[in-house]
Amino acid sequence: MDRRIFIKKSATAASFLGLGLTGLNALNTSGNQKNIALNSFKLNYAPHLGMFKHHAGESPIDQLSFMADEGFTAFEDNGMKNRSVKTQDAMTKVMIDRGIKMGVFVAHKISWKEPNLSSGNLEKREAFLNDIKASVEVAKRVNAKWMTVVPGHVDLKQNMGYQTKHVIETLKQASAILEPHNLTMVLEPLNFRNHPGQFLSESPQAYQICKAVDSPSCKILFDIYHQQIQEGNLIPNIDACWDEIAYFQVGDNPGRKEPTTGEINYKNVFKHIHSKGFKGIIGMEHGNSKKGKEGERAVINAYKVSDNF
Repeated sequence: MDRRIFIKKSATAASFLGLGLTGLNALNTSGNQKNIALNSFKLNYAPHLGMFKHHAGESPIDQLSFMADEGFTAFEDNGMKNRSVKTQDAMTKVMIDRGIKMGVFVAHKISWKEPNLSSGNLEKREAFLNDIKASVEVAKRVNAKWMTVVPGHVDLKQNMGYQTKHVIETLKQASAILEPHNLTMVLEPLNFRNHPGQFLSESPQAYQICKAVDSPSCKILFDIYHQQIQEGNLIPNIDACWDEIAYFQVGDNPGRKEPTTGEINYKNVFKHIHSKGFKGIIGMEHGNSKKGKEGERAVINAYKVSDNF
């Protein structure tokens, strides 16, 4: 055998047998090949900035690279819209080079204590729609397909039926903005304990609204942490809402930390989602149960355990 061919084959074999993900990625850095992340998981779990800062440092670029080295192929950033264009561009380049999919960012200013979309107020509606228009440009810049929308606080002075009508009408107009760009806003129901008084709180409610809006640009963000607290019955509700779910987020309960730290059997939930052919993103919207590098490694190991089905 030609010595050069033998060396090349030996190096490739070594990368699979002994070098692990980091070593294998290093082999891809030569020439024009991109250092693409290799997925260590069956599903596309998406960390966020700060989750691995003790390993990677404060730089968003270094944190993204660390995520890719650990086998994550997705990333989400609620605050992406508020970052400078320079930072967005730099992060996008890393995501492209490493094969990382961009998940959700928050599309608009959320009203935590007063009615917004539920009010029917035309000025508030216009402000929301302007936020959606601005989010289109951000989504294009960072290669995002999804953006989070929270309708805001319930309006205590209006019947729930009227509020629902107001929300649906606003979301129809927002969908008309997003549809030409093949972008999707995902509606996130929130639980009563962390976010009391929010208009949107349960998955059947989100399902009803999405069916009424009737647009590929208006779907559900099913946050398993929120829905465990709000309604439980996770797998049956996921099945009932399935055709309107575009995105998942996770966190264990109690505590909103990584899987395996609470009561939710995430291995079974992830297995079920995988069995239905889900190819989208599962956002890791939770904290770390332990501090420092030990805590960061615990997060990674928790996903390895929960993904082992």
